[in-house]
Amino acid sequence: MEDKSIFLDSFSDSVKSLQQIVSKSKKIVFFGGAGVSTESGIPDFRSMDGLYNQEWKYPPEQIISRSFFDADPKEFYRFYRAKLLPKGIKPNAAHYKLAEMEDKGKLLAIVTQNIDGLHQMAGSKTVYELHGSTLRNYCMDCHAFYDANIIEESEKAPDKLPHCPKCGGLIKPDVVLYEEGLDQRTIDNAVIAIASADTLIIGGTSLVVYPAAGLIDYFRGENLVLINKSSTTRDNIANLVIHEPIGKVMAALKI
Repeated sequence: MEDKSIFLDSFSDSVKSLQQIVSKSKKIVFFGGAGVSTESGIPDFRSMDGLYNQEWKYPPEQIISRSFFDADPKEFYRFYRAKLLPKGIKPNAAHYKLAEMEDKGKLLAIVTQNIDGLHQMAGSKTVYELHGSTLRNYCMDCHAFYDANIIEESEKAPDKLPHCPKCGGLIKPDVVLYEEGLDQRTIDNAVIAIASADTLIIGGTSLVVYPAAGLIDYFRGENLVLINKSSTTRDNIANLVIHEPIGKVMAALKI
């Protein structure tokens, strides 16, 4: 495969090239991962400072699996409240810039692997959350939905578990745990958006989490842009590669 990537040493040159692409694009889709939220203080699972390198009673991958949730929901929620419900987090420059791009009619959709809801908090409306959201939680018995407060407040319950006020059933976060499949409707919407884009901007992801990362293969547009602090396996097929923090890059754009 021919290497068509453009690697630029100068940050200003990188932003200038991205600005040119964004300015002439009419149907941009943004595909993002954990790196988009690290600048808001949410740790990246796989970075040196991420959850996968922190001490816990069980490996994080095991705790946030469906089988572990079913077997030991108390320990699951002890970890979940401590590590996946960070308090006081706010959107950063990347979130706000993407919301502005959508408001100005430049951005079709955001496809995200994140579960923190920061895109919506920043004002984005068309967001396809591949792995669900910590902001949504549902009763496994009657399917009533609740916000994140019910999970936080359950720490005060005698059994430390969130129970449905309506029927008493156990409440589960509307997030995709290990061993669970992605929501098909969300996948379909993400594929349609990516396939319709003239520019796909991939940011803050190493593109190692499948099946989510495989969705970018549906892109058939003109410009593929990769913005990530470290290299990815797709750098060699991108039109523009920028190895800088996503927030720093997006903040410099003019829409």
